[in-house]
Amino acid sequence: MKKILLVDDEPKVLQGLQRMLRSMRHEWDTEFATSGQEALEILAKSPFDVIVTDMRMPGMDGVRLLMEVMKKYPNVVRIILSGQTDQEAFLSSSGIMHQFLSKPCDTELLKTAITRSCALQDLLKNESLKNLVLQTGSLPSLSELYSEIIKELQSPNASMEKIGQIISKDIGMATKTLQLVNSAFYGLRRRISNATEAAVILGLNSIKVLVLSYNMFSRLEHSKLPGFSPDTLWKHSMLVGAFARQIARVENYSAKMIEDAFIAGMLHDLGKLVLLTNMPDQYNKKINLIQEKGISNFDAELEIFKGTHAEVGAFLIGLWGITDTIVEALAFHHNPGKCPAKTFSLVTAVHVANVLGNETCPSEVGAGSPVDYDYIAELGLSERLSVWRESCQKMA
Repeated sequence: MKKILLVDDEPKVLQGLQRMLRSMRHEWDTEFATSGQEALEILAKSPFDVIVTDMRMPGMDGVRLLMEVMKKYPNVVRIILSGQTDQEAFLSSSGIMHQFLSKPCDTELLKTAITRSCALQDLLKNESLKNLVLQTGSLPSLSELYSEIIKELQSPNASMEKIGQIISKDIGMATKTLQLVNSAFYGLRRRISNATEAAVILGLNSIKVLVLSYNMFSRLEHSKLPGFSPDTLWKHSMLVGAFARQIARVENYSAKMIEDAFIAGMLHDLGKLVLLTNMPDQYNKKINLIQEKGISNFDAELEIFKGTHAEVGAFLIGLWGITDTIVEALAFHHNPGKCPAKTFSLVTAVHVANVLGNETCPSEVGAGSPVDYDYIAELGLSERLSVWRESCQKMA
């Protein structure tokens, strides 16, 4: 049974939440606190899976509470449920929250957010990796692109269109921007999957605050690890995004799925970025293992990390509220046969695009992996492989 802690200084709000979640009493053990201090006292007594807190509370506010939770209990998913929050307060919480929900909150939306967070925790079995991802508030950006965005932001004639284009070319900036713009704070009626559009919605002032004040986008210097280059990872990721989009386009899918295919392809190796920046020594061991034994990158990750970049990346973007189909594409891009869906999907597009991308521009040593022909045959799409390859080769 999952343990959920809800925190709000208004007793009536807590009573309402208790009524809302009563139907989950056989699946969740739910406790309530009326202050940040009381919440910390409850957390000290037993482990919890998810904390949902108001932002504005007397004494210890929601941001301070979640900072303490992230430091002392890194394995707890952190969700803010708040109303009347100004943009500055929202942005200041962007590095410590996983998701933001607005009051009043629809019952099913709250249930879904908590249920999804609990399910995602089961995706990543290794506790050390799970804690690592749960503490990840931002992602580093490619050095050249980071410099570009700083220069543009400091320009007296800063262009949101140009800033959006820079962000759309960077894995770290694009992921964080999509997380924020799709939160309930902005109350958008549709989910945004285009990073350029997301940047425009956030606006120039918000981007400035994130970059210059809260350091949500930080510079990733060139790695000194032999066999790994941040530039190559970015080029490979952009190529896979373009290939996945082209495959979806060839199959005549909707404009939304085509754009989602690009985002999923661009983010498919996001987990490598998380592992590299947080566990560089182990990452070096992984590269050495690949070179010494000639095994695949995927198998080397299992041996060194007891988990893979696919799971890590999927877990992170799932926590950040990015749509399930993109999470699924990241999780299964190396082993699509394990995906429950048995029709053409983002998983299919990203899996094939990654194979073709590694043939043209491998992300790192040992990164190549074959097409899962059994999976493609099961979908009845074996004859489409040559069409996809030819179409993507024309782009490369």
